[in-house]
Amino acid sequence: MLDIKKFGKKFKEGLKLDTSPLVIYESKNIPEDAIPMCSIDRCIVKSILLTSTGENDKPLYINNKTLKRCCPGSITYLGYTKPAKFIKYFVSTGKETFRGGAAEYLKGSPEDVEKYLESIGKVTPFENNMIIQKCENIEEDIAVNTENDTNIKAILIFGEAEQIRNLGNLIFFKNENTFGGLSMPFGPSCASFITYPCGMAEKTPEGTAFVGPVDPTGNSWFPSDYLAMGIPIEIAMNLYENIDHSFIIKRPEVAFPEK
Repeated sequence: MLDIKKFGKKFKEGLKLDTSPLVIYESKNIPEDAIPMCSIDRCIVKSILLTSTGENDKPLYINNKTLKRCCPGSITYLGYTKPAKFIKYFVSTGKETFRGGAAEYLKGSPEDVEKYLESIGKVTPFENNMIIQKCENIEEDIAVNTENDTNIKAILIFGEAEQIRNLGNLIFFKNENTFGGLSMPFGPSCASFITYPCGMAEKTPEGTAFVGPVDPTGNSWFPSDYLAMGIPIEIAMNLYENIDHSFIIKRPEVAFPEK
């Protein structure tokens, strides 16, 4: 069991965040004041960012009964539906028979999109409700990797580049795998924030936190000086234990120099 409120406070204060760390967990129960993720915006990641920045203070939830207003991509990368057949064209170079050839040019060819989808494998949705809320608003301890009513999956942190860089070094504080442990993979923002750190994609590497998003389609609303890090809860627990012994606390003038 984890005291998530205490957990979030250490990250917020240690990293000098203006945003609030978020916890992603599975639960059979929905918090009383929670609202559907897509009730704020059809893009669930925009709703999530607004929760971290404080423009929304209510917990967010999603399940297979609250998908009506959601972006089709979000539904796909949360595992509620399979990728649409046309998506390989739309994400790459387009096809005249779909939207008159509209395309995002995020991949070089439809075949590249197919290879990407194969590389992540099947995405499995949460069996119960997915809840995302500020760590600071959690009043009770939540279980980790148990069959209890609630089960923590990941911690999601938004910050400026310097703060995320510091967090990146903390990932390697006691990690001997120099070329592993931290990844900035291709995919939509919802995959960077949720699918990968929660281990929902079949081929997600173990022991890895994820920096993002790399999806430029969110640039119109995602702050240009921000990044996010989605951290599997097992890794986040180690960071919590290590932060007081690291340069972040021991040498704050290095972590956060005066400009």
